[in-house]
Amino acid sequence: MKEFRGSFPVIVTPFRAADGAFDEDAMRRFVDWQIEQGSHGLVTLGSMGEFYLISDEERTRIATTVIEQAAGRVPVLVGTMNVRTETAVRYSREAEELGADGLMITPPYYVAPSDDEIFDFYRAICEEVSIPVMLYNNPFTTHVDMSAVLVGRLTRELENIRYIKEASGDLARVYDVRREAGPKMNVWQGARPFEAFFLGSTGWVSPEGNWAPAASAEMYNLLFAGDTEGAEKLRDRFVAMMTLIRSAAPAPRQNNLAAATAFAKEMCRMVGQPMGVPRPPMKPAEAYGERGAQVLVQLRGILEEMGVLSQQAAE
Repeated sequence: MKEFRGSFPVIVTPFRAADGAFDEDAMRRFVDWQIEQGSHGLVTLGSMGEFYLISDEERTRIATTVIEQAAGRVPVLVGTMNVRTETAVRYSREAEELGADGLMITPPYYVAPSDDEIFDFYRAICEEVSIPVMLYNNPFTTHVDMSAVLVGRLTRELENIRYIKEASGDLARVYDVRREAGPKMNVWQGARPFEAFFLGSTGWVSPEGNWAPAASAEMYNLLFAGDTEGAEKLRDRFVAMMTLIRSAAPAPRQNNLAAATAFAKEMCRMVGQPMGVPRPPMKPAEAYGERGAQVLVQLRGILEEMGVLSQQAAE
């Protein structure tokens, strides 16, 4: 199986403002830009890709567009999440047929499954595909927290299970998963990748890679090269940006996916890669009122310091 490591932006999905349809041209430009900027790989149809707001026909078209445009230059992972086992299996099988290099999949959300139910869910998928599967542990959105013990069981008993995006926010989980699952498992982060690297994490499914792909990739390049000081400076900017975005969402919704998606798309526009606005019921960044406007000013300042603000946005 292919080996992945580094920064894989979990890319947003562009929707046209006029009619809300998927903007294939924008996606193709975005994929090219991501690769030119040095992203080590891409994840499409993840949480920030609004997978929960698209039709099956759109899903096929989006996955096809990203895989075709990447054209083997970098690995592409496709999110194939669904609460229904048969549907997740179908999505996963289709993604492999389209040429995906790997899959990223949450456990079934909403239904609060037991460990045995989660195991059976992933087993059904792994019996139908041969590419690597990245578990996606995100209790904030799925309300399911897969324990290190369960991840160890999945890793030992299912050959495809090779990666996990660990987004619980518990850095100690990196060590716990590696201890329980052994060397076959590669622990990736959804947040705080700098700190997790020193606990053995080898990759980052990066929201920040949407608007700062070069810096996101460079942080991992520096870490791999042993330049902790250089990587730490980039880490500080990423932490500052995500802290600002969380502060725009009204309490107690600081882990709000709607705000993260809205501000991600606005920052893509700021760096010269317009990707439209989120689909309803989510609202664009401008809907976050006075606090949202303040956050955008501060985010613009950080992007300007990083030298990635587009000339048009700067004027």
